[in-house]
Amino acid sequence: MTSNFEPEPPAFVFERAYNNDHQFLFNFPNKKIMPNARQIQLQRLYDIVNLSIQRDDLPRARRAWSILARCKELNWKAMWRLGITLLENDVCVVESNPHKIDFLRTMLLQLPQERERILAELVQHYILAGRYRDALDELEFYLPSFPYRDNPVLHVHAGLLCIFIAQPPESAGANEVEGSTYDNNSLSRAQTYLEHAKVLDPNNIVVSEFLHKLHSISQGPGLLSFASHHSEDETHTKGFQPSQPKRRRRNF
Repeated sequence: MTSNFEPEPPAFVFERAYNNDHQFLFNFPNKKIMPNARQIQLQRLYDIVNLSIQRDDLPRARRAWSILARCKELNWKAMWRLGITLLENDVCVVESNPHKIDFLRTMLLQLPQERERILAELVQHYILAGRYRDALDELEFYLPSFPYRDNPVLHVHAGLLCIFIAQPPESAGANEVEGSTYDNNSLSRAQTYLEHAKVLDPNNIVVSEFLHKLHSISQGPGLLSFASHHSEDETHTKGFQPSQPKRRRRNF
């Protein structure tokens, strides 16, 4: 009696269930629950960009970004902060350059939903570049309109810039500076901006300290200077000193 038993065919690799559990290092924008092969490749490329930045390998990060930015699945404009980082000369030092300022001015016009954040970033880069009047002009152009007028950080920036510009010129001698006075028009504008910021953010310590400083200047304008190294508020004004071309970004 012969047996009709037939052995089972071996299970090949391609017959196994598809495993969709992919591990990524960074949170990819517009991430899908069930990504296809192209989406997985884009996420890997996004990981390469961010990992290269973490390793201070900007040339590799820029090459990966140039590929990623051309993909229609990704809105590269929404990742403007990453674009700013790629324009750095050294990721360990926050500094400004004309390319970053031009990039931010372009993004300010193309991303209406991000204009408040972009404007604050643009002002900081103007300050880092020593272009204080340009920073103030940019703020004064946008602050009267909504939604910028309700942003306390922008008003603080404008107030501190007015105080800095109101100081006697540094080119003057020591005796001339002691006898000089602040520009009253700039100080009046600074007080207006800081008082508005105080209304929007009553707990802002920086605003309270500088309003007190403005009151002290009004009592004796020739005796106090924000540029003095002996001032009690030196920690608040150090970020506005033009003698430091490279500085860490300060947040108010």
